[in-house]
Amino acid sequence: MPGTSGISRRSLIAGSAAGTAAALLSTGTAEAAPKPRPGAKGGKRPNFAVSGASYRAGYHFTVPDQWKNDPQRPVWIDGEYHYYYLYNADYFTGVVGTAWRLATTKDLVSFTDRGVAVPKDTTVNGDLWSGSVVVDTGNTAGFGAGAVVVIVTMSPGGGTDHQEQFLYYSTDGGLTFTNYGTDPVLPNPGVADFRDPKVIRDEDRGRWVMALAENDKVGFYHSDDLKSWTYANGFVHDGIGVLECPDLFRITADDGTVKWVLGVSANGKSSGLPNTYAYWTGSFDGSAFTADASDPQWLDHGWDWYAAVTFEKRDASGAVDAAARYALGWVNNWDYADTTPTIDCDGFNGTDSVVREIALTKASDGTYYLASRPVAGLDAHVSRTVNLGDVTVDGTKVLDYTGVSYEVTTEITWSQLTGAGVQLRRSPSGGRHIDAGIYGNYAFLNRRNTVNADTSGNWQESHTPFDPSAGTVKLRILVDRTSVEMFVDDGRYVHTSQVFPYLLDTGLALFTIGGSAVFRNTVIREFSV
Repeated sequence: MPGTSGISRRSLIAGSAAGTAAALLSTGTAEAAPKPRPGAKGGKRPNFAVSGASYRAGYHFTVPDQWKNDPQRPVWIDGEYHYYYLYNADYFTGVVGTAWRLATTKDLVSFTDRGVAVPKDTTVNGDLWSGSVVVDTGNTAGFGAGAVVVIVTMSPGGGTDHQEQFLYYSTDGGLTFTNYGTDPVLPNPGVADFRDPKVIRDEDRGRWVMALAENDKVGFYHSDDLKSWTYANGFVHDGIGVLECPDLFRITADDGTVKWVLGVSANGKSSGLPNTYAYWTGSFDGSAFTADASDPQWLDHGWDWYAAVTFEKRDASGAVDAAARYALGWVNNWDYADTTPTIDCDGFNGTDSVVREIALTKASDGTYYLASRPVAGLDAHVSRTVNLGDVTVDGTKVLDYTGVSYEVTTEITWSQLTGAGVQLRRSPSGGRHIDAGIYGNYAFLNRRNTVNADTSGNWQESHTPFDPSAGTVKLRILVDRTSVEMFVDDGRYVHTSQVFPYLLDTGLALFTIGGSAVFRNTVIREFSV
């Protein structure tokens, strides 16, 4: 999948970023945060010589080695979720291209690696890009009832200018796949962008529906057998870059209203919008999507939650919850995808967000939005809880806690102030930290005062609307070695950003600006995964 910056995906997923660890792993006391340099494309495997240093996430999914990017929508097979993702085993040697690697999980927190399920470069069509997996319970494709079918973009001949859709199938529960010949099941009609198929079953009409990324349009296609596809309609929206990784699902809101949601990964930075997952609520008649409003909402407002997917929430018996889904994003950005100390320290580049549960909520103005919260499975992995209770703060209060991988929750209340929040991964003398909280009429996540991959300095603080007259705000913040995810007011807004704090920066502080506040029910939880 090409990044919306226009840089070739094939150059970005080949080669490595060597040399960042020396700056990032400093154990000195200097407060200036060094700038990590971009990775060298096609270079030799870097030297992981820093003894004992690790930037591998404590409770987020990370690729075992080499490189990962786009998540593929997980599917429920034999009592567990099968999670496929784009993987390049040749990242360090500079050989381009991705395969589909598989991990399985029951609780969406602890994952078991199953290796490469769909290899790259085994046909004349080359490597595999994004697509989607379905379980063909009705044997519509003829591979057998329960066959697992992948519809995936490939670009025969290499490059990025001839994207077509191909089919692979599995008869062993999604562990290994066979290609359905080398001809596309959906040929390119002569356009540059024609990728990232998302296939769902339209039970109301007894057919399959595909949503496909086509530059500023999401095209909709029908099929009876997953092998032959017919164009039906399209949804067009410009101003947020190339629309990628489309998503389409039906969900029941908290007031009982049934809505359809169309989502895309998009880059709205030039318009002051996020570079994450845009979505519209509306209706879908099996062929055309009609949005409730022309402008999209965003499922994340940070800088690093891209190529996200949503998928069915199921209980242990496999029953689907119509009122909720799960969501998962890649914690990176094509602007600086190769810049990370995980390469030098741990031999990999690829981290995901926590899986979050999303639910459709009716706002006071009658509109609907998706609210997010971390997956409940995290609760079973709590290894330590620090309950600080209510903490009164006027200025900055450094807490008697240190850590690099944890969750902090609090409800801040006040009568009059300008801003308040939390300093995360604070350095011993307080000069480096990540700030999360509210200021005036917005909530924010600011990574400027620590090391991060944005060497331009332009994408340091993310904002979402906030009404200060409320006099209270709930924050739930997930901190790991290379990421921060802030959930504001029961997940109305979320900010996810990649960060690379010094390993010695383990402090935690509360702060207020222009007044005092009480941080109520302040709790820190650590996880063991």
